Amino acid sequence: MSQSELAKTMGALAEKGEPFVVATVVKAEGGSMGGPGSKAIVSGTGKVVCGGLGGFPESALASYAKKVMGAGAPRTVKVYLDAAEGSAGPAVRSQTEDEVHVEARVGGAMEVYFEPFLPAQRLVLVGQGGKDDVEDALVRLGKGLDFEVVVVDHSPVLSEEPDRLIGDPSFDLSKLDLSPSDSVVVLTKGERDVLVLQALSQFHPRYVALVASAKRAEEDRAALRKAGVAEAFVASLRSPAGADIGAVTPAEIALSIMAEAVAERYEKKLPAKARTSGGPAASARG
Repeated sequence: MSQSELAKTMGALAEKGEPFVVATVVKAEGGSMGGPGSKAIVSGTGKVVCGGLGGFPESALASYAKKVMGAGAPRTVKVYLDAAEGSAGPAVRSQTEDEVHVEARVGGAMEVYFEPFLPAQRLVLVGQGGKDDVEDALVRLGKGLDFEVVVVDHSPVLSEEPDRLIGDPSFDLSKLDLSPSDSVVVLTKGERDVLVLQALSQFHPRYVALVASAKRAEEDRAALRKAGVAEAFVASLRSPAGADIGAVTPAEIALSIMAEAVAERYEKKLPAKARTSGGPAASARG
C-alpha cells in the first residue's frame, strides 16, 4: 500500500466523519508475512478498506479495531504465528485482550499497533427561540465534555456561546450534513417537532433525542409514521429524552441527556425514561 493510497483512504473516511483504525506492524520476528511498517485501515464497521498485515486474519483485525475505537485509545497487540503443516491460510486459534495466536503456514511473531481516528464529537441543538434552561445547560455541558456544540435557533438566550450558532429561522436542516458520530437534541416545544424530525430522518446520526413529555412524544411518533418516515428512525428516537436518573430540574434533565449521548458514543446502554412516565421532568416539557 503506497503512502498516497493510505493518505487518500484516511482523508476520505475523515471527510465522511467515519471512525477508523490504522493498524501498523511495529516489530516482526521469524517468518512473519507482515513486515515492519505494513499497514491496514479498518473502518468503523470492522471492514479492512485498505492494506493488510499478511498473517493477521481480518476477523482478529476487526475485533481489535472495534475495541480501540470503543475505548478511544491506542493499543499494541502481540501476534503469534503458529506454523501448522497443511494450513489453508491464517486462522485464529486463540485470542485475549493483548495477544492472538494464529494458525499459519509459517511461524513467527509480530507486534501490531492499533491507532484509532475518531471524528469530532458534535452536539447539535435545535431550539425554538427564547429562554430555554435545558438548551442553555446543554450548551455548557456539551462544551465541558469536549463536544463541538452547534445551536440552530433564531433567538436563543444562552449564558455561554456555542461553537457555532445558526440563527436563520428558515435554515434548511439538510445543509447540516449530519454524520454518524453526531448527537442531536430537538427542543422545539411541539411547534416544529415533526418537521424537524422529518428533516433529521434522512441522516443517520448516532443519537437523536426529543425533549418532550411522554404524551407529546407518542403523538409525534404517530405523526412521523403517518408522514412515511422510516420505522427504524422512529423507533430509535429517544423521547422522553435522557437516561432515567430521576431528573427534575432543567440542569438535571440536560445531565441525563448528555449521559445518554456519551453512553451511545461508547456503545453502552443506560436505562431510558419510560414512555408512559408522567413525572415532573416529563410534564415540564409538555
